[in-house]
Amino acid sequence: MTTVGIVANPAAGRDIRRLVAGASVSGHAEKAGMVFRVLAGLGAAGVTRALMMPAPGGLSATLHRQLRAHAAGQGHEAAPAALEELPMRLDGTAADSIRAVEAMRRAGAAAIVVLGGDGTHRVVAKACADVPVCALSTGTNNVFPELREATVAGLATGLVATGRGGPGALRRDAALRVEVDCAEPDLALVDVAASREPFIGARALWRPGGISDLLVTFANPAAVGLSAVAGMVSPLERGGGRGLHVRLAEAPEAAAITVQVPLAPGLVVPVGVAAWRALATGEQVDLPAAGGSLALDGEREIERRPGARATVRLVAGPLTIDVDAVMRHAATKGLTRLPPRV
Repeated sequence: MTTVGIVANPAAGRDIRRLVAGASVSGHAEKAGMVFRVLAGLGAAGVTRALMMPAPGGLSATLHRQLRAHAAGQGHEAAPAALEELPMRLDGTAADSIRAVEAMRRAGAAAIVVLGGDGTHRVVAKACADVPVCALSTGTNNVFPELREATVAGLATGLVATGRGGPGALRRDAALRVEVDCAEPDLALVDVAASREPFIGARALWRPGGISDLLVTFANPAAVGLSAVAGMVSPLERGGGRGLHVRLAEAPEAAAITVQVPLAPGLVVPVGVAAWRALATGEQVDLPAAGGSLALDGEREIERRPGARATVRLVAGPLTIDVDAVMRHAATKGLTRLPPRV
């Protein structure tokens, strides 16, 4: 029996940037439809069981209605993977996803499909160890996850889970390990920003003012969010084992260059950059010993007291499934061809 885990964050895509910018809402019906399509792809690839974290707010109920309707009218198409919801109580925090991923690992999940934004994937990455992740975007600033058809993602994940993904199926992404005095080490997949704002508050960052340092694992100028600042000054490919450290200007006259950046959907602002440099894997950056907060993957997570020591190190991150590479391998090797009818 081949098992794949599914984490669909019902809260992804619902933060304050719906109010302060132009971000759209990813509703429960849309996410339920994506999970259904993932199950269809998994089933077609031979995956027999999918373990899913329970999803409140109508997502699970909508999904089960779709599965019942499909079972009643099923024709010649492959059956979706059988869905099992983990028997766990939710408390509405990131700890839910961590416990769910740990349960999936104990159950022998060969891969995990994640539906969420950068924050959801960051949480999963902290618990998945070397179980490969298929990253699907349903959040706000979707820099780490990909925007693609869930059916194809399910098919590719199923091929990886059944050992037929091919030599280029998995990519080792980078991560940023964050250590602050008197706090547990944490992890970011895309960026870490040192902000002078002293409180976590609404968590999401959508203003560049008060940010002194920005560290990124890759720099895509086509991204949305803080990492796009790095992308505009020095594009850096994903998975290359290098990162970037950007110093933002405290005042317009201190900027070496000023770039226009989409910090959130529908929100383009000028950002002054004082300096930037490349980071090698294993390299550590000591952040200024100032009070404020640290934002991980676009959300303020850690409050810092004045004088607190904080370091960020570029490290190896999670294994992610390269859907395009898997599907090219499947087509080349004829893995999706059916035997001729007699």
